[in-house]
Amino acid sequence: MRDIGLGPSVSADVAVTGPQDEQTTELARRYELLERLGVPTAASRDFDELARDMATQAGFLYGFVNLFLEEQTFVGLHQPPADSGYVIVGRTMSRDHGWCPEVMARKKALPLHDVHASPRFSGNHVVDAVGIRSYFGAPLIHDSGTVLGTVCVIDPEKRPLSEARRLRDIVINAGAQVMDHIAHAPVR
Repeated sequence: MRDIGLGPSVSADVAVTGPQDEQTTELARRYELLERLGVPTAASRDFDELARDMATQAGFLYGFVNLFLEEQTFVGLHQPPADSGYVIVGRTMSRDHGWCPEVMARKKALPLHDVHASPRFSGNHVVDAVGIRSYFGAPLIHDSGTVLGTVCVIDPEKRPLSEARRLRDIVINAGAQVMDHIAHAPVR
């Protein structure tokens, strides 16, 4: 009887890596780089100001500087006052929620002038929990190619499609400002 192979054989001494191993390696690389660059992995007044400036320029209620650690960690955060009637968000969120995981994977900006216009992006925990209608995000990519996180703005109001390019450019420019700030921080 002939031995019928069902695919390539792998020697027992060869390590097979999958997506989980790649994520673990990527996370370790991200932590090492952030530590070497002296980037805070907790709330930062400088990053809060960058988030506020980005949200103000865009005319959005919320702005984030987001590092992808064990959780999405908002080292920069701007949101409405606690007594505004809008949802108040914390400084962390699951790595699977929101649209920033998509920005991390694609390594380029994601403009969503109306999240309900796309079935792919409308079915998201954040849409219902916070009531988001528009999202604009851009990746934070170090010169080494490592994606550290994202910057983004979100709002409960959809935006006209005619505004999408301007809003996308605001978050791309904010991402460049964050990376410039990181580059000029004292290196450890």
